[in-house]
Formats: sequence, structure tokens, C-alpha cells
Amino acid sequence: MKQSRYSKLFMIPIIGGAALLAFALLTPQAFGQESGAGDAGLNKSLLAVAAAIAIAGGLIGTGNAQQGIGAAGMGIIAEKPEKFGQVLFFFVIPETLWIIGFVLGIILLLGIL
Repeated sequence: MKQSRYSKLFMIPIIGGAALLAFALLTPQAFGQESGAGDAGLNKSLLAVAAAIAIAGGLIGTGNAQQGIGAAGMGIIAEKPEKFGQVLFFFVIPETLWIIGFVLGIILLLGIL
């Protein structure tokens, strides 16, 4: 099976995320943790990483969903312009993914749960 030249680029965020996670777990003093603070600095850093993953996941999911919907929607509108409202409705539905990711990231950062 032939790999495209972009398939190797998908490994960059995975390697970067793994390095960031290892850095957060192995060096808690790098996040300003004082000697008597316990694991408070580690918890905050892991919550920040979790919030970033939640927000990024919502944004990536929205982009992937709208990619196909937008292409198909332009074809529909080109043939039947009166379907614009219907296409716009289906194009906007995936926007809820980034909203949910953003709200979850805020919940994690503020420590509501």
C-alpha cells in the first residue's frame, strides 16, 4: 500500500503530545511546584493538558466534519440554489463539537467538576 507524503506528518502531534505528557509527569518542578505544595502543580498541569486536548479534539472534529459537508453542499447549491438554507443547516451542525470541547476545557481549567 502506498503512503502519501502527508501520512508522516500525522505523527508530529502524537509525538509532541507524548513528549508534553512525559514532561508533565516526570518534571513537576518545571511547573512552579514548591516543595511543600504536594501534587497541586502536577494536577494543574495535567488539567491544562487535558483542557488543551479537549479543545483541540473539538476543533479537529469540527474541521473533519465540515470538510465533507462543505464540499457536498457546494455541489448541491450549484445544482439547486434553493437548497441553500438546508445546506447551511447541515453545515452548522458540526459547530457544536468545538463548542462542547471549549466548554469542557473551561470546566477542566476552572475545576468545576
